Amino acid sequence: MDPVRNPYAPGAGQRPPELAGRTRQLDAFDVVLERIARGRPERSVMLTGLRGVGKTVLLNHLRSAAISRRWGTGKIEARPDQELRRPLSSALHMAVREIAGSHRCPDRVEEFLGTLKSFALRATADKGMRERWQPGIDVPAVKGRADSGDIEIDLVELLLDASSLARDVGVGIALFIDEMQDLGAADVSAICGACHELSQDAAPLIVVGAGLPHLPTVLSASRSYSERLFSYHRIDRLDRSSADRALIAPADREDVKFSAEALDALYAAADGYPYFVQAYGKATWDVAAASPITEEDVRVAAPRAEEELAVGFFGSRYERATPAEREYMRAMADLSADDGPVATAAIASELDRKPASLSPARDGLIKKGLIYSAERGSIGFTVPHFGQYLRAQSD
Repeated sequence: MDPVRNPYAPGAGQRPPELAGRTRQLDAFDVVLERIARGRPERSVMLTGLRGVGKTVLLNHLRSAAISRRWGTGKIEARPDQELRRPLSSALHMAVREIAGSHRCPDRVEEFLGTLKSFALRATADKGMRERWQPGIDVPAVKGRADSGDIEIDLVELLLDASSLARDVGVGIALFIDEMQDLGAADVSAICGACHELSQDAAPLIVVGAGLPHLPTVLSASRSYSERLFSYHRIDRLDRSSADRALIAPADREDVKFSAEALDALYAAADGYPYFVQAYGKATWDVAAASPITEEDVRVAAPRAEEELAVGFFGSRYERATPAEREYMRAMADLSADDGPVATAAIASELDRKPASLSPARDGLIKKGLIYSAERGSIGFTVPHFGQYLRAQSD
């Protein structure tokens, strides 16, 4: 098959040719947007799931839905080594610029931008970096609001002011935060506090976050009421019909078909994970000689897809781990044939070590986003089939 016409797109956050199996989340977000447009209170939204299930792709689709309604939007990717204030300033600046042209009072917009500039400059004021970084807001800073230095107080004031601008225009603002589990504790608390105030005010501003499965635990550790503060959506594997659609629909547009046996083999190989569906679909297309694509094509292509996954999806993550962290992950893999969560006590027993001595390795892996605390006393891989990959490496 012509590789130039290959419709499949495995990649980090890369938009697939067919977004299959996410209708429920898209429809639910449309309801959120419509309720806010009518002045009804709504909760902010959190997407959680393993890596490779399409959280970032879905986050971008939700942003497109907000943009189509003329909302102001901004997006950031959280990082463990970066405080929230600076990237959020840039994202909110972008969102406000998108709605500013429709506001009847330019002075109101300029006043808000002055407040935003003061909020942003607090990111560097205490670190002696004011001369090295400026937020790119071409108005004088307005003192006395959102600039106390307390991120929670400042964020509440800033977002309430931003929502007031949006309400003047008759639209909303949505801030999208990817990898949200990597935010620091103070920033998580600030977001929870701000979202609480916004929902009580029925303000037309929401936060849409995406993160690993333990994101709800991160939020609840900050605020006990976080389970009622956000609308949670667990993003999981595709069911069989959705996985088939993700393969069939793009191929149909190229006048290419799959045999039923080929679809069986592809679902067995990809296990419904969207990233794997794209990886196996791409490799199979490239080796197939003609339509319909057959089970034999899948068999021949599978080693090519697995080699690509071993290097780009699994191997690159494994290489980031220290020797002690790799030992910890291999013990996890040996203890879980289905790659599900493993008791930390069992890992200590497997390695014949005291649990406390393994804490540095466990904490390092959590910080690197390779494992997560599934529940108290257990640990799981953030990457699907990672245990399977590790077991194959040791064979």
